[in-house]
Amino acid sequence: MFESLISISTKSEKIRLLFVKIILLLFIVSSCKSTTALMRKDAQLADAKATKETKYLYNRINALSKVGYAFGHQDATAYGMGWKNDGKLYKSDVNEVTGDHPAVHGFELGHLELGHTQNLDTVNFGLMKTLIRKAHQKGGIITISWHPNNPVSLKSSWDHTPAVYAILKGAPLHQKYRAWLRKVADFMLDLKDASGNAIPVAFRPFHEMSGPWFWWGEGHCSSEEYKKLWQETFDILTNDYEVHNLLYIYAPDVVEDSAGYLKYYPGDNFVDMLGIDIYHKRSAEEFMTILKKDLAILKKVATDKKMPYALTESGLNMIPIPNWWTQVLDKEIGGTGIAWALFWRNAWPNHYFAPFTGQGSSEDFVTFKNLPHVLFLKDIKKIR
Repeated sequence: MFESLISISTKSEKIRLLFVKIILLLFIVSSCKSTTALMRKDAQLADAKATKETKYLYNRINALSKVGYAFGHQDATAYGMGWKNDGKLYKSDVNEVTGDHPAVHGFELGHLELGHTQNLDTVNFGLMKTLIRKAHQKGGIITISWHPNNPVSLKSSWDHTPAVYAILKGAPLHQKYRAWLRKVADFMLDLKDASGNAIPVAFRPFHEMSGPWFWWGEGHCSSEEYKKLWQETFDILTNDYEVHNLLYIYAPDVVEDSAGYLKYYPGDNFVDMLGIDIYHKRSAEEFMTILKKDLAILKKVATDKKMPYALTESGLNMIPIPNWWTQVLDKEIGGTGIAWALFWRNAWPNHYFAPFTGQGSSEDFVTFKNLPHVLFLKDIKKIR
């Protein structure tokens, strides 16, 4: 009897997966035929002068979130376990394991504001531009974060010296901050495709403000100061420096409720997309509970505001649970309506968040990749 029940359950699951795969294929076929419609479709973005390519990115994000969620990885093609891109490579640990690249490619601008040639994770900015162009040409989505140094102490983003008040309009370091933003603007404006069009970027500045670890975070500035910082940053980039290829993502860390999520929210006129950062830090049970609660909060806020939303950072360091991808992560994020889930970088042997060849969760990761609602690069290339 028990064996019969298992057989029935297995058959039911196969039927369910087959049904989802058929729906996905029908959507992809429809998407391929409606390329012109997706391009023509308007989008009301925070930046009234946003490029048509940026509006297209927004519409594409909305489209893929109706099919499943895209897999993303930070610095995926810049380096991995035992290798670093010398400018002649195009590879990723994810591709080595699965045969496909991430759908979403995350990059970081920290130290650009200082005039350095490489970011705080030792990625050369010239190489970064090349990798962004390549990922975009292949149909990938680009998201960029920014961990600027503390403008008062000149120490890292993790230095808690109060600083937000000092860079607002009329404050002593405002001109210095404008100069920092000029460097950010020049970087974004230099991202051009083969036709000379600006590559659209999902930009996620001043993230995890609900936590206390960054100089712009909880306890180091008031919510009103944070809102002004965001609004002024948007205004300077958009109106003064004429950067029109950005979608702006507001993304706190773990929160308790909608009020906590919106505590630092700068307003609908300054945000295009919502996110949240949730890492697996302790037990799997706790992580799954937090995911369920906070993604429900995120979904409610995003639905009310009619904005797309994503799990903008996540992961389990060193992935010691062999079936983590299918039995922990996907159990809670599948079907939540997120556009993507971005996992942090593969930096060194005791700090990595995606599997590489031989890593203990690799087999489960391949199973995860093959789930019909989990989208890698080849999958989202067809949603155009």
